Amino acid sequence: MSEPAVTVARYLATTTAEGPGTRTAVWVQGCTIRCAGCFNPDLFPTEGGTRWSSAELAARVLTEPATGLTLLGGEPFDQADGLAEVARRVRAGGRSVLTFSGYTHAALRRAAAAGRPGVADLLAATDLLIAGPFLRDRVDHDRPWAGSTNQEFVLLSDRFPDLVDWRRGAVDRIQIDVDRSGTVAVNGWLDTDRLDALLADLQRINSGLI
Repeated sequence: MSEPAVTVARYLATTTAEGPGTRTAVWVQGCTIRCAGCFNPDLFPTEGGTRWSSAELAARVLTEPATGLTLLGGEPFDQADGLAEVARRVRAGGRSVLTFSGYTHAALRRAAAAGRPGVADLLAATDLLIAGPFLRDRVDHDRPWAGSTNQEFVLLSDRFPDLVDWRRGAVDRIQIDVDRSGTVAVNGWLDTDRLDALLADLQRINSGLI
């Protein structure tokens, strides 16, 4: 049987903006939930991205100087088969796995019970789940990493109990990378007002106004 594949939209070797500590972040391409106001609407379509085998992707993650893996999207549970294998291999390498999902934890448990491929396995290979649709009228200004107040922090294992202890000074972070061609890439979470202000400042800096 061939290794299940994953369609990756973006790969970031190290970041401190996508969960606790220094993490490798993988965004998958494709989302069937399509929350209004989503930060990554370009990841809704299934077209695009780069296909990786789960073994290749896990091996790449394990070469990075990070303590954990964060899976985002898009919707990771729409590619649960491949990501479950990635997460299993990464955890076997001693790293934590944080998975974001627009599905609620209850919905994922129902899908797992119904035998939806890979869902039970990805839940089993996840240490911390941040679950629930983004609701733009309920933006979360207090907790890090969550977009809206309805989203759940669900600790699924006891391997890294401090993953959910966001009260110890954890704050939202945003990371901005500029490559040699001048392309700007942003990851992390800020509400739209603060993000707009930041981008306006960057534009003024680029124009030499400040």
